[in-house]
Amino acid sequence: MPEGDTIFQTAAALRPLLVGQHILGARARTPGPQIQRVVGARVVSVEPVGKHLLIRFDNGLTLHTHLRMGGTWHRYAPGERWRMADWKARVVLEVAEHVLVCFNAPVAELMENRAVALHPALRSLGPDLLSPSFSSAESLRRLRSQPDAEIAEALLDQRVMAGVGNVFKSETLFIESVNPWTRVAVLDDSRLEAIIATAHRLLLDNATPGRPHRVTTRGDPAARGSSYVYGRANEPCPHCGTPIRVRRQGALNRPTYWCPNCQPADGAAPPTSPTARELPRTADR
Repeated sequence: MPEGDTIFQTAAALRPLLVGQHILGARARTPGPQIQRVVGARVVSVEPVGKHLLIRFDNGLTLHTHLRMGGTWHRYAPGERWRMADWKARVVLEVAEHVLVCFNAPVAELMENRAVALHPALRSLGPDLLSPSFSSAESLRRLRSQPDAEIAEALLDQRVMAGVGNVFKSETLFIESVNPWTRVAVLDDSRLEAIIATAHRLLLDNATPGRPHRVTTRGDPAARGSSYVYGRANEPCPHCGTPIRVRRQGALNRPTYWCPNCQPADGAAPPTSPTARELPRTADR
């Protein structure tokens, strides 16, 4: 799933192609947004908001997309053959020199600008980790409001802070030596502040436009590869050599990677429930 850094980079790539340009053509898959309403309008801004992307037009409309697991934006020259099938295109925007195509996004909706602030998914978002106005104090307050939540699940809750996905969840908790199943209430403020600070640092470090791939191990000579634990089930921990483990966690049954030696239980509930079952050795994501 694209995380906050990916959406930030996507916005940075789309901005010079779209901002200031008039939309010459637009279409969307049916059922979908009435994107033809933006034809003739000028693009005012392209804004990342956590894992959401907002494209605003000067006629008072905003295109909202959320890529979730498989969505992506592509740029093509007019007439260039697409690298994905036409039926996978959710939204197509045509400007003078470019064709911008959003493929496979489960969320693509057009709304009035005034409705953006009232949108349930956007209105409930916590502080955006990649916003200049990010507030770690507000994120801490929101974490504290969920004392019974497992810390890994709390980090994925976009109402706590916007931008963390499964990769940064697992990597942040490994760096901070916190067991993913630890309840928020067990962790004191200094531990939670450190977790927030590490998540913030990792996203900022990976949001630089042009980075070829995500890296969470930068600057650590002991680490091998681009991640410490994510996607490395049964491989040796880069710090202690213990095999890295992966289990499903939470209501959405997402995989969590951790080192049982570097991230001891410390009050965490044992991950033995049906929502925290161990994955087969071949499962990596």
